[in-house]
Amino acid sequence: MTAALALFMAGGAIAADLKFKPGEDSKFNWQSFEDFKKGHDLKGQTLTIFGPWRGEDEALFKNVYAYFVEATGVELKYSSSENYEQQIVIDTQAGSPPDVAILPQPGLIADLASKGYLTPLGDETKQWLLDNYAAGQSWVDLSTYKGKDGNAALYAFPYKIDVKSLVWYVPENFEDAGYEVPKTMEDLKALTEKIVADGGTPWCIGLGSGGATGWPATDWVEDLMLRTQTPETYDKWVTNEIPFTDAAVVGALDEFGWFAKNDKFVDGGAAAVASTDFRDSPKGLFASPPKCYLHHQASFIPSFFPEGTVVGEDADFFYMPPYASKPELGNPVLGAGTLAMITKDTPASRAFIEFLKTPIAHELWMAQTSFLTPFKSANKDAYANAPMKKQGEILLNSTTFRFDGSDLMPGKIGAGAFWTGMVDFVGGKSAADVAAGVQKAWDAIK
Repeated sequence: MTAALALFMAGGAIAADLKFKPGEDSKFNWQSFEDFKKGHDLKGQTLTIFGPWRGEDEALFKNVYAYFVEATGVELKYSSSENYEQQIVIDTQAGSPPDVAILPQPGLIADLASKGYLTPLGDETKQWLLDNYAAGQSWVDLSTYKGKDGNAALYAFPYKIDVKSLVWYVPENFEDAGYEVPKTMEDLKALTEKIVADGGTPWCIGLGSGGATGWPATDWVEDLMLRTQTPETYDKWVTNEIPFTDAAVVGALDEFGWFAKNDKFVDGGAAAVASTDFRDSPKGLFASPPKCYLHHQASFIPSFFPEGTVVGEDADFFYMPPYASKPELGNPVLGAGTLAMITKDTPASRAFIEFLKTPIAHELWMAQTSFLTPFKSANKDAYANAPMKKQGEILLNSTTFRFDGSDLMPGKIGAGAFWTGMVDFVGGKSAADVAAGVQKAWDAIK
């Protein structure tokens, strides 16, 4: 009998509606749940949480916060909205915010902080992130915003992260051709050239996405910025502290062009890049003979693989590697995620942020689906499957994490001029001309 189980048995009845029975599975850190429970009694209090999760994700989150309710005795009310970005602004401006807001948009969080709608989480939480999250400084940077007084403070707690720096492939195709997963960007480029020399086509790339056509290329450029420039330069780029025409940015565009603008490197040739829908673009991996061997895309792309494809068997992925020639840049990871903030300072909202610092608050969602964490003390074996665990390890091995750059830029740039610029780029425009066009659009909204 484990110590945690003994504590639960001593504690009396166990709530029947908890998805994982406390104390029974050693992959969960039940001791952290028990320790949290001892220090937080919120009986008679109410906690309201407003977040982006609806449908299946809401059910998954409910399976997590049920343990917060069980531990504290609080009455918890979760709500969301199809237009949650607008709703949280309306609620905060009206003076009726939730106790805790969880949002995936750093730009919106910055706006809420600047208007005085968020409560600083304090130096203790800042130090906690530095000590407990891999690439801790990156998470502190992502969570720090200027308040109404103009002073920067930690206002957000990252929880539930997505990884974008992935390259997908079919292991059987690699095995048949004798290819190995590249460990460096130099190896990835050499593999690209070898596939061509062997008579194949290395890449499937598709930027088509209706009115959002072009966005997949922005992920490419952001990944390549992080592999050619420091995170500080990346930060200056996304805020336009350095112009889009800076040599660092133009260089990253050209790095993408090395892959996407060579007719021999892309299925259908460079002309097909802009017109191929991003949802269709990975299908060439599964053709026989393969139409391509490599595909750069975030963790969601298996949704568009042929029906029945098993990730980890029929298809797999590897981390978009860094340049061996730039060891000072470490292992950067591009991604996205959600951040929790206190919008009404109460004992219950403070306690919820403390709950997110427990391993159990992460492991309970890791054991379901759609959840990755850089929390070093969460048990990797809690992940529901091998692909999730592998993506989680990419986060744990990262030295830098940066949020999707186009999402950090003003909408007219990150979801406008940058997208159309990338279409023009693969259509033949030079990196310098595209960069000048995006900067012109940015200047126009200043």
